[in-house]
Amino acid sequence: MFVKKFALKRSENSVVSPFGQAMRQFKKNKLAVLGLVVIAILTAVALTTIIVDYVTNYSFFKNYIINQNLELRLAGPSMKHIFGCDEFGRDLFLRIIWGTKYSLFIGVGAIVLATLVGMPFGMLAGYYGKKTDNIIMRVMDVILAVPSMLLAMAIVAALGTSTANLIIAMSVSNVARFSRISRAAVMTVRDNDYIEAARAIGTGDFQILTKHIFPNSFAPILVQLTLGIGNSILLVAGLSYLGLGVQPPYPEWGAILTSAKVYMRDAWHISVFPGIFLVIAVIAFNLLGDGLRDAMDPKLKK
Repeated sequence: MFVKKFALKRSENSVVSPFGQAMRQFKKNKLAVLGLVVIAILTAVALTTIIVDYVTNYSFFKNYIINQNLELRLAGPSMKHIFGCDEFGRDLFLRIIWGTKYSLFIGVGAIVLATLVGMPFGMLAGYYGKKTDNIIMRVMDVILAVPSMLLAMAIVAALGTSTANLIIAMSVSNVARFSRISRAAVMTVRDNDYIEAARAIGTGDFQILTKHIFPNSFAPILVQLTLGIGNSILLVAGLSYLGLGVQPPYPEWGAILTSAKVYMRDAWHISVFPGIFLVIAVIAFNLLGDGLRDAMDPKLKK
């Protein structure tokens, strides 16, 4: 009995790490957990399509995703084709499933690249301030002055329509935002006592930035990264819809919507189902981002 009471008292007095507190707070947000589950399912679907393409040497992709069957042109949903068929008789469900990897991985890759490029500039501007801050932020202001869609369209038009160029264009349009967020995060912690103590013992600026400032300022950057993926997926679909993104016959969601706009009155299913998947993916990342923000912001903790 004494041992149980001692163990209970010790567990009540145990110190929970900030990460543990954030995860505990995150688990209480049911919508955020739902968003995480949806993202996990979409990621599993995308990885499965990649594995199937690798195992079958793209034969399944060529036979069922690209090859046309005009006898089933604009066929409606049925037991055999649950989402119906497109204007070339291709199974719409399989095309949407295979399109998951394009929308998801391009969107994630663009935001991760924008974070890796913009975050160091923002950290340098926030840490050193003065002339360094002015130079970096004025460059970022120029980028922010151009709408993201317009800047991405210009870059893709100049470099050409390929997946790599699409990721580069989308990342450039988001660099300034992550630079400003990381700058603000660094400025909130650069004058703390532990930073002054690190300077007092002769720690170099690089070590201070990487070992002390970065871990304590990464939370808002992570939240913005998660929220930015949803916007990036919409941007991918928008560029594909305009003919500057993923090119046919590859089944990216925006590219499917581009060909579906002509048949909206005659075949509603071609535009509705890709749109539903697009909305679900964007909402899932937004819910995850909101949950991370609520869990990591100490002002919102009860």
